[in-house]
Amino acid sequence: MPTHIATAPPVAHAALLGLGVYRPCRVVPNSEIVDKIDSSDEWIRTRSGIEARHWADADETIVSMSTAAARDALAAAGLEAGQVDAVILATSSQMVLGPSAGAIVATELGMHDTAAFDVSAGCAGFCYALANAANLIRSGQARHVLVIGVERLSDLLDEHDRTCAFIFADGAGAVVVGASDNEGVGPVAWGSDGSQTAAIKQDKDFQQYFAEVAEAEATGGTTVRPYIRMNGTAVFRWAVTFLEKACRDALDKAGVAADQLDAFVPHQANSRITDALIRTLGIPDSVAVARDIAHTGNTSAASIPMAMEQLLRSGAAKPGDTALLLGFGAGLAYAGQVVNLPAIA
Repeated sequence: MPTHIATAPPVAHAALLGLGVYRPCRVVPNSEIVDKIDSSDEWIRTRSGIEARHWADADETIVSMSTAAARDALAAAGLEAGQVDAVILATSSQMVLGPSAGAIVATELGMHDTAAFDVSAGCAGFCYALANAANLIRSGQARHVLVIGVERLSDLLDEHDRTCAFIFADGAGAVVVGASDNEGVGPVAWGSDGSQTAAIKQDKDFQQYFAEVAEAEATGGTTVRPYIRMNGTAVFRWAVTFLEKACRDALDKAGVAADQLDAFVPHQANSRITDALIRTLGIPDSVAVARDIAHTGNTSAASIPMAMEQLLRSGAAKPGDTALLLGFGAGLAYAGQVVNLPAIA
């Protein structure tokens, strides 16, 4: 007979215990962008709902922004760093392959011998990381998990690209996930469609870029660094036709109806996508809807926690309220779950 392998005792429920965010100091209004993309403030607002965004300065790094947001999340949860057993960090803009940003953040927070890793799932990254964190809690593998969504997408922007330069932005958000007497994180509804990778992508991989650099050095030519590119029409079409199913799957898995929600926190991709989802799902006017995109822009993996914080900070929602989260974007990938909103510092 095979040797018996013991496992950790599971717990019944997981919940979001605390939330913190970091918004870079520099605020960039549309007026700073329009000339380089031959556009106007009105066009940007009409197309996206964005009025301004935050772009990080040199000292506001993936690690420093994550650490600041994490400290506030821990404070909101009333926990010390030593009580965290794992760190899951979601990002698509960490410019090195290793070590993981999560491991560095854990050390910056004063954690020792703590499991830490990064997740790359584009704008759905935070909800992917949250699903894994909740499962770690329920399986008994961790007491508390720190989940971070963070981006410095300004590093990947071509400032003359009319399709992207006004959309993407920087910031970080973090939550602490732990055991709870009542369920606070519903089952995740997630998936991907790799046939649509061209909709949002880096326009060249680094192997191609390095080959171009070598050729330029040999011939005296020039090369262009990789940038993020987006086919906005393709993304919009996918979002408004497919994401209804994703939202309904998340609601059904949690046993919650749209009219039982207190809040809806979609990825802050485009205000028109948010409006289309509200109409399609039949979300009542009584439900508070996150609209952080107006002054924060699209922060990809940081979008959901930052939008949650804005909704709570404004008083439109309160800790304990039932909210539907939905992250979606590059991949194309999506992930969503029903949660009870956490406390903020």
